[in-house]
Amino acid sequence: MSEPQSPEQKPNQQPPAKRPAWIAGGVLILAGVVFLLTNVAGVSLHNWWALFILIPASGSLWTAYTMLKRNEGRFTAASRGPLVGGVVLLTVTALFLFDLDLGRVWPVFLIVAGAAILLTVVRR
Repeated sequence: MSEPQSPEQKPNQQPPAKRPAWIAGGVLILAGVVFLLTNVAGVSLHNWWALFILIPASGSLWTAYTMLKRNEGRFTAASRGPLVGGVVLLTVTALFLFDLDLGRVWPVFLIVAGAAILLTVVRR
C-alpha cells in the first residue's frame, strides 16, 4: 500500500527545504558578540544596525547552497540569483559596518557582477 499524501504535495515533488535554525542562531550570536565587545572592550561600531542585513544575506546564501545541491552542483538561475544577492548584501553590510567609502570600493560591485556573468557559463 502506498503512504497517504498531503493535499499540497504531489507524488514526484520533493518537500520544500527548511532553513535550519542555526542561521538565525548564528546571526544572534554574532550580534551578541559585537554588542559585548562594544560594552567590554570599547570597540565601537557606528552602524551596528547593519548587522541585521546579515539575516536576509544568510537566508539568500542558504537558498543558493540548497539549489546548488539540488541541481547536482550545477549553477542555474535558481542558484545564481540568490548567490549574487547574498554576496551583494554581505558587501553592503561590510560597507556600513566598517565605514568604508563607497567611492573607493565600488569596483567590488563590478567584480560581483562579472562573477555572476561567468557563473552562467560554468558547467560541471
